[in-house]
Amino acid sequence: MKTIIVPTDFSETAYNAARYALGLAGQMDTSRIVLYHAYELIVPIPEVPTTVPMVNPEELRAASLEGLEKMKRELLPLLPDNASLETRAENSLLPAQIDQLCRQEEADLVVMGITGGSQLEEILVGSNTVDVVKHTTCPVIIVPSAARFTPIRKMVFACDFRKVVQNTPVQPLKKLLDVFRPELHVLNIDHDSKHFTSDTPYETLMLDTLLEGYNPQFHFIDHTNVVQGIMDFAVQQEADLILIIPKKHGLFEHIFKRSRTTQLAFHTHIPLLTIHE
Repeated sequence: MKTIIVPTDFSETAYNAARYALGLAGQMDTSRIVLYHAYELIVPIPEVPTTVPMVNPEELRAASLEGLEKMKRELLPLLPDNASLETRAENSLLPAQIDQLCRQEEADLVVMGITGGSQLEEILVGSNTVDVVKHTTCPVIIVPSAARFTPIRKMVFACDFRKVVQNTPVQPLKKLLDVFRPELHVLNIDHDSKHFTSDTPYETLMLDTLLEGYNPQFHFIDHTNVVQGIMDFAVQQEADLILIIPKKHGLFEHIFKRSRTTQLAFHTHIPLLTIHE
């Protein structure tokens, strides 16, 4: 794993994610960590009144670079040997720029934070993180504000066993599994077998075949709430990482939905790895 990108807004949540990324870089033998700040310059629309004060673009960029250098100085003592810590600032929207940035930097992984603080923080920081996941094909690790780095030894792969061959990103998944070599637990949550079909045994066999060599352990658990079931299982197993494959109208949306029963992604201490299908 050559390069990790760490988007930052200079919040404590972002600093925590950066510290996690540096710990991860040590385990992954990463050579580059890029701290990235996307600042958005507000452009006035002619003949439309605004109360937002105008900002000099050069001053905005200078402030961004200053923030990045301060963050770099504070993180340098945690930098693994033989790794470099670089900075990059751009006038852009992070979700719109992230995929191009990953290609330019030849990134293997994006690491960024998500907050478990106030409702406003969850909306602002949470939605930005979710938008990044939706707009990049690069694997993303989402680091909850309560998470502290521990080496990835045990991973829970939450799977719905639907069109496994078509939907599983085999190459990036195996690339990460080869780095971590974790104890791998494949988890399916259902209730009263509502989603169990005649294809489920076949799909399970296909996933087992795709994961040949990684010794996956399969678990089928009955729970009325999928997200709660995943989190409970991950905590019980003392997992270091939860893996999901984002799909439209799938598990990822359920995890980040703004309801009382599915806010767990904002409050769990276990980081979440997303790899696009």
